[in-house]
Amino acid sequence: MNETFKAAMQAGYTFKGRSFKIGVAKYRDQPLADCPISIPLKMMNRHGLIAGATGTGKTKTLQIIAEGLSDNGIPVMLMDIKGDLSGIAAPGSLNAFIEERYRIMGEQYIPTAFPVELLTLSREKGVRLRATVTEFGPVLFSRILDLNDTQSGLLSVLFKYCDDNGLPLLDLKDMVKTLQFAADEGKAAIEKDYGKISTTSLSTIQRKVIELQNQGGDLFFGELSFDPRDLMHTDRNGKGYINILRLIDLQDRPKLFAAFMLQLLAEIYGMMPESGDLEQPRLVIFIDEAHLVFKEASATLLSQIETIIKLIRSKGIGIFFCTQNPQDVPAAVLGQLGLKIQHALRAFTAKDRKDIRLTAENYPLSDFYKPEEVITSMGTGEAMVTLLNEKGIPTPLAHVYLMSPRSRMDILTEQEIDSLLQASALVQKYNQDIDRDSAYEILSRRIQQAPQETHETARQAPAPKRSSRTKEPPGMIEKMLNSSVGKQAQRSLVRGLFGIITKMFK
Repeated sequence: MNETFKAAMQAGYTFKGRSFKIGVAKYRDQPLADCPISIPLKMMNRHGLIAGATGTGKTKTLQIIAEGLSDNGIPVMLMDIKGDLSGIAAPGSLNAFIEERYRIMGEQYIPTAFPVELLTLSREKGVRLRATVTEFGPVLFSRILDLNDTQSGLLSVLFKYCDDNGLPLLDLKDMVKTLQFAADEGKAAIEKDYGKISTTSLSTIQRKVIELQNQGGDLFFGELSFDPRDLMHTDRNGKGYINILRLIDLQDRPKLFAAFMLQLLAEIYGMMPESGDLEQPRLVIFIDEAHLVFKEASATLLSQIETIIKLIRSKGIGIFFCTQNPQDVPAAVLGQLGLKIQHALRAFTAKDRKDIRLTAENYPLSDFYKPEEVITSMGTGEAMVTLLNEKGIPTPLAHVYLMSPRSRMDILTEQEIDSLLQASALVQKYNQDIDRDSAYEILSRRIQQAPQETHETARQAPAPKRSSRTKEPPGMIEKMLNSSVGKQAQRSLVRGLFGIITKMFK
């Protein structure tokens, strides 16, 4: 049986194209150096799952995979909620445990540092990630605020009014001022050209925008907006950059995290060309502690996540969820994940035992393992693995004795973080506050300079349709085109993306 097992593993995990090793198969409690377990690069856009109880090694497995991708010139983005991934930027250190682990696998441990960019949505140290309200568009912004159809329709009207009247919506204060204007001074004028406005709906939208502000939204919405192409770089040695988004202080602010994630995925989808199955992905994104996303997400948000997962792989983008239990991930999303790495689960309650049975059923039948037994008996640094081979066929189930990361398995010091950021070109590009003229300033001036003008205009004959921006302040159009709002021409697909794909999957 031992030779039969070896033949099955060697056949299942030997690939013609490029791949990288994550460990060796373990059979009857024995790691087998001649049964390496590798992941083919070609299938890394088919998404994946890394699951297991706390302390079983999920984060280190994520680190191993990120290192393997970087080695092969593939950029990575890691969403780091626990704050324990920054050490990837520094070489690891050899100890007796690691030395013995690598000896068993027939490998040499070489401490290695990887190229890293530290990113942030808040006041954590790192490259500031921002996006404008205009770039979100009414459909996606409505999803983030969890608006009903009536409220979403009203928000679309306000976006249209701002587009038609040269009122850039850059940050949340622009949105709040527009809502206030629509409820008071500008109501009559807006209703004349765009239809009736519900004051109740305006108040509801305004409360939800303020709630988003309280979750730190003012730090995220604004300029300079982040270009996702800046995630897709390699260093001078050809290694893919590992972009670590530090989310330590956002665990209790799920709406801000959801806003960022959906906008990023939508923008990547909108700007990247269709590519089918490439020999290797353009970018792989890992969402750690993914249960926090799904636990707080509305039904509408879950639907959008499911849809984008289905579509984005054709753009050469892979998405991996890292969580404690596969049941944390909705079934519709779980069914889209080609690579599954399952660390140990513990059965302390009847519900735990039920979850383990359900988890075991997600894995292929095996002549060599009983998944339900393996899940509860694995040690730290071990996992059950199945993935798609180069033909898209699931590989045999393997109990894998995993490699250790070659980078540091601990965080960077504050001094090391400061040094990393000082050398970052992206920090110089994005870490400056910009607050140019936008809807807030323009509407504030109108209200202060001519408090009765709007009401008088509304009582007069209908104004001629605007065919140009001739009434805007000199240079306004040029400023808009040269700013992130000017990117609308190339991001028009993103503005309507979620509305379009929702219809496609109804």
